[in-house]
Amino acid sequence: MMEWQEVKIQTSNEALEAISDILNGLGANGVVIEDSTDLLKQDNDPFGEYYHLNRANYPVTGINIKAYLPSDNDFLTKLDQIKQKINQLKAYDIPVGANKITTTIVHEQDWENEWKKYFKPTKITSRFVVVPSWEKYNKKENNVHEIKIDPGMAFGTGTHPTTILSIQGLESIVQKNDIILDVGSGSGILSIASILLGARTVFAYDLDEIAVKSTIANRDLNQFQKKVIVNQNNLLQGVSKKANVIVSNILADILIDLIEDAWNNLQNDGYFITSGIIAAKQDKVRKKLEENSFRIIQTNTLENWVSFIAQK
Repeated sequence: MMEWQEVKIQTSNEALEAISDILNGLGANGVVIEDSTDLLKQDNDPFGEYYHLNRANYPVTGINIKAYLPSDNDFLTKLDQIKQKINQLKAYDIPVGANKITTTIVHEQDWENEWKKYFKPTKITSRFVVVPSWEKYNKKENNVHEIKIDPGMAFGTGTHPTTILSIQGLESIVQKNDIILDVGSGSGILSIASILLGARTVFAYDLDEIAVKSTIANRDLNQFQKKVIVNQNNLLQGVSKKANVIVSNILADILIDLIEDAWNNLQNDGYFITSGIIAAKQDKVRKKLEENSFRIIQTNTLENWVSFIAQK
C-alpha cells in the first residue's frame, strides 16, 4: 500500500487561496481546511445545518490547511519549496499567521477518504445549501436551493466567507434572465448559484486549467450544461460580451486589474460584485472602483473579509 505525507500548515485565513495554489502546484490532490471560525459558526449557526465539528482538530486561531503528497524521494525537496514559497507571500502583504508546518505519514486507503469527513451538507445562506456529491440531503424547505459540489482541487466549497459574501451579493442583485460573467470561477459554485437564482446564462472564466475542469464537472453535476458556458481565460481579456452582472471572488490586487474591463463588459446600470478582499485592502479596491466611475451601492463584511456591490 502506497504511503503519503499529510502536510499540515497552520496559517491565516487571508493566505488560504495563495497557499492552496502553492500546494496544488507541487502535486497535492486538493486541500482540507480546518478553520477555527467554523467552531463559532457551529455554536451560533442561524440555519442549524452545520455538521458537528471536533474542536480538537482545530487551531486556536487562524486555519489549518492539509494537503497530501507522495512519500517518496522528492518529498523533502517539495517540503522545502512549500516553506520557501509561503515565506515569499509576505512580500505581497499576505499575512501567513503562525506558519507552523507539520507532517504525518498516512496510508493511501486512509488518505483517499480522509478529507471527505470535513465536507458535509451545509446551509450557507437562508436560500442555499451546499451538498457534496457523495452525500444525500433531505430537503426541508421549498425555498432553499441545493448546490451539488465536488470541490476537487479548485477553491469554492461554499463555506468560506468570501464565497458566502459573493452568494449573498448574487441573491440581492440577480434577476430572471440576467446574463452573468463569473470571473475566476474556481469550483463553479457562483455560476451554479446564479442559474438557480434565475439567470439565463453564465459565462464562467478561469485562468487555471484545474479550476476550468472543476467548474465544468460541477456544472454537469447540477445539470446546467446548456446554461453555464465555461472557458479558460485570463480575467476578461479579449471578452466582448455584455452582462447584467459580473461577479468575481479573487484576491484584491487581481480585482484591481479587472475593474476597467468589468466596466466595459457591463450593460448600463449593470452590477459588479467583488469579493475576496481582506479588510486591510478595501480602501484600495474602493478607490479604484470609484476612479473608474463605479457607484458602490453596498459594502458587506464577514469576519475579516469585505465585498462590494458596485453599479455602472
